[in-house]
Amino acid sequence: MADLITAAELRALLEREPVADDGADPRILDVRYRLGFADGHANYLAGHIPGAVFADLEADLAGHGAASEGRHPLPSDDALAEAARRWGIRQGQTVVVYDDSRSLPASRAWWALRRAGIADVRVLDGGLGAWREAGGEIEEGEIIPPPGDVVLSRPGTADVLDTDQIAGWGGVLLDARAPERFRGETEPIDPVAGHIPGARNLPIAELLTADGRFRSPAEIVAAFEAAGAGEEVPIAAYCGSGVTAAQLALAGALIGREVTVYPGSWSAWSNSPGRPVEVGPVPAEDDPLDE
Repeated sequence: MADLITAAELRALLEREPVADDGADPRILDVRYRLGFADGHANYLAGHIPGAVFADLEADLAGHGAASEGRHPLPSDDALAEAARRWGIRQGQTVVVYDDSRSLPASRAWWALRRAGIADVRVLDGGLGAWREAGGEIEEGEIIPPPGDVVLSRPGTADVLDTDQIAGWGGVLLDARAPERFRGETEPIDPVAGHIPGARNLPIAELLTADGRFRSPAEIVAAFEAAGAGEEVPIAAYCGSGVTAAQLALAGALIGREVTVYPGSWSAWSNSPGRPVEVGPVPAEDDPLDE
């Protein structure tokens, strides 16, 4: 699982005997974020993995536009490149990202940086909790590194889907939200309850253990297959606002399946007038397990 790193592996990497100017030290990003709260930076200052730099999901890993673009549209290519250099990322450097929220914000950072051309981005499996459990040290205060020299690619929107493209999507569309939101029984944030017509529900919780680590590749494969997302079919994913969908893309990468993200997700779809909405479970005739 090259896209994940365990706490023990990260400790070993940080505790290795340094070799002058070998460039092997990773850049660690703390991406703590909770929907509806602005305490990520404060929590970072109170204690983080030694050397970690704070990355702000709202300010650096998302843009801000019309409601029809969703709550967390992509930042511009230039804005992300500026943030990456401000975080001190050097060309060719390994980047490790973590949070304390079941790796949801960290997965958004993984996805954004990987699609912008950084080849080695790893999510700390289990996040800050796993680091503490492994006996990792914690330091307080702000880390402001020298500016990095990384040059990002300019992917634009070539490898993501917009609302019109999702409306005509010909593959499997996975909804990563909780089942009750998928079925339209509740909607705590967006203006309309339900799901995009034809979507199948694969709640991200099914791919994680109780402590926020990813399940085994075999278990992830089984969950994808049960949702109809086999190896031979194009797969797209959405969620509430494009953060959890990135974690579903990471889960796909762990089993060798490419998942294209719809960044606008339900927050964009439900704020686009005239878009159809379905409620209830997947009809039995469409259930991939129904033979």
